[in-house]
Formats: sequence, structure tokens, C-alpha cells
Amino acid sequence: MSRRKVELSAAEAGMIDLRTGQPAEKTAMPLICERIRHYRSAKAIEQKAFAAQLGLSANTVSNWERGRARPDVNLLPAICKALDITLYELYGETPPDAFFSDRERQLAAEYRQLSPGNQYVIDKALETLRFVQAASSRPDMRRLLYFERSLAAGAADPTEFEQDAQPFYLYVSPAVRRADYVFCVNGDSMEPDYHSGDLVLVEKLRGGSSLHYGEIGAFIVGNETYIKRYEADGLHSLNRKYAVLRFDEEQSVYLIGRIVGTVKQEDIPTEEAVEAYLMLHGLSRV
Repeated sequence: MSRRKVELSAAEAGMIDLRTGQPAEKTAMPLICERIRHYRSAKAIEQKAFAAQLGLSANTVSNWERGRARPDVNLLPAICKALDITLYELYGETPPDAFFSDRERQLAAEYRQLSPGNQYVIDKALETLRFVQAASSRPDMRRLLYFERSLAAGAADPTEFEQDAQPFYLYVSPAVRRADYVFCVNGDSMEPDYHSGDLVLVEKLRGGSSLHYGEIGAFIVGNETYIKRYEADGLHSLNRKYAVLRFDEEQSVYLIGRIVGTVKQEDIPTEEAVEAYLMLHGLSRV
């Protein structure tokens, strides 16, 4: 069988489909190959001189520019240096600072002139400013007082119970705005409305206000705090398996305040949010 004769023009020479002996179908040239050829030609750098700068043969560069091969990624910095362009220009991408204002570019240039120590100072200042800016966009907070279930044994004056409290920050809501204290429910005596572990919001009664029959209040009885429904005959649990707490005239019962709601998960800020809030308002946790 005679060999198939291949007749190609000079323009078509090079890329041949070995199955047919005909010129291979042209494919789109890789962008990086086009960019190398474009910038080399635009800067009037001879192909041979360009290859010499890279320590390569002119044939290698020729193959790049014809789209027959692509440069190794490790050569990209050297290619950019030889063509005096950036990697963004080589790939036809928009650099990050393309939309910077003149002032922003000036600040970046001035930052680069600072010593590492002074750059650190600027970094920390920016971190603080971002922190405070984020805090200013968050909902307002309110500082309440949080109590453990039991008061200190032997407390002589229940009106001094606030000394045992800790600051407790919550995002403001109608119920939180009314509240002064936060107590934790212990046990199931107030189910189904209040479960063990629930945090309840307590409004301090001021002036001539008082707790009315049927309302839920927080009470101190002896050295214990209770959350109960106030009725004429005593303090009632919502769970019917618990007896009514009744007291004689000699027993000390102190009303802390009215229950105005429970703390919802979305009411509780993170520690970071609290720190940002305190910083923004120049406050301390104490």
C-alpha cells in the first residue's frame, strides 16, 4: 500500500492529524499564549532575546506563542519580569486595586513606608475600628442583674440580695426593656409555663406598684428564691402536684418583683458582641 501524500501550505504546516494526514482542526489558543505574544510584540522584544532572558530556547517561546505548548507555572514570575508586567496583566485580569481611590492608593503607599512595628500599630487600630463599627450596627443591649437560685445562708436583710448578683447583658426587646433581674428556674413546679433551666425576666416593683393576685412573681422565703403565682391564700405552683406555700405572720417573705417574660435564645448576645458593646459605650463589666 502506498503512503498517503500530505500536501500542506506553509501557513498550515505543523499541526497534523496523524490519522488522516490532513491539517488538524484549529483550536482556540490559550489566553496566556496570546498575552505573551501580545506583550512581547508591544514592547518590541525579539523572540530570541526574550527566550535568553528566561534561559530557554527561542523554539520554546515560539511554541508558546503558537499555542503548541504552555509555559510552566514556575516560569510565570520570570515571564512577568522580562515583559515588565504584572501577573494580572499576563492573565488579562483586573488587579484588586483597580477601583481604589487616589487616597486609598496613597494610604497603601504610606503604609509600606512604615517600620514593621508601626505597621503593627496601624493593624491593631484598624482591628479595633472594625470591631467597634460592627458593634454599632448591632441591636442595643441592656444590663440586668443575674442571680443564682439560692441566696447566701444567713442573709440578715433580703433587700441586700443585689450584692450577690452578676451583670447579665441581653439584646433589648419589650420584655427585656421592662426587666431588672434575671433568675433561673429550678425544678418543675412551674410547668408547663416555666421549665427547669429557663431564665425568667423579673421587673422590680417601684413606688406604689404591687403584685396582683394571679400574677407570677419572684420571692425570697428564708434563704431560698421562688417563682410562684401570687394568690390570696399563698404562693401557688402551676404544677398541681405541688402544695400551696402558706406563711404565718412570723415568717419572712420578700417580694423581688413581677415576672415579665423569659429569656429567648436570640436575646442572648455572644461574648464578643458584649465586649464590642462595652467598648463602644466606654463601659466595664462591673
